[in-house]
Amino acid sequence: MELNPKLIDVEVPEHPEGVVLVLHGGASRRANMMVSPTQLSVLRMIPIARRLARAGDGRLAVFRLLNSRRGWDTSSTPVHDTLWALDQIADRLGARPRLATCLVGHSLGGRAALLAAGRPEVRSVVALAPWVYPTDVASDLSGDERILIVHGDADRIASPERSRALAARLGAKYVTVEGGKHAMLSHRRAFSRHTVDWVTDTLLAS
Repeated sequence: MELNPKLIDVEVPEHPEGVVLVLHGGASRRANMMVSPTQLSVLRMIPIARRLARAGDGRLAVFRLLNSRRGWDTSSTPVHDTLWALDQIADRLGARPRLATCLVGHSLGGRAALLAAGRPEVRSVVALAPWVYPTDVASDLSGDERILIVHGDADRIASPERSRALAARLGAKYVTVEGGKHAMLSHRRAFSRHTVDWVTDTLLAS
């Protein structure tokens, strides 16, 4: 069975001033495992996407991406799906030049957001509890204050130490959520608040 990514509308106003693309995480348990729209890694990003749409107040087009497959492998990564989605959004909105975009990703979605951040239309990134290596630097991307990494210090799945090291290498802003775990269930308001503030400040502030 062929596995393809899917772009989901959250809020698409007629004349948006910017774009937000929300990326989920989720590890794979076997090769070529399809993404389910009901898996927890997908569901946990829906409230954040909806809050971003409300905060945009009709000025932001907000989309969610369902990856073509779970996890990360050498043949097809969430980065490929993210780049596909950016092209789909540009075709859909028809704006020339492409609208300024913020990538918001959790876990492996955060890694994909950081590695796709070199695209010209990507103005900013929010990586939530990202599963990263300190070497995960997109081409032509360093010393960039458009990037926010938010990580709970009680995360036992994605290393806060690695994401902090990457933030230092990128010159990104790093926020620690004390007691925050990988699923972002506890202290979810802190994760969400930092995300919304960063998106609106980087895309809508005059």
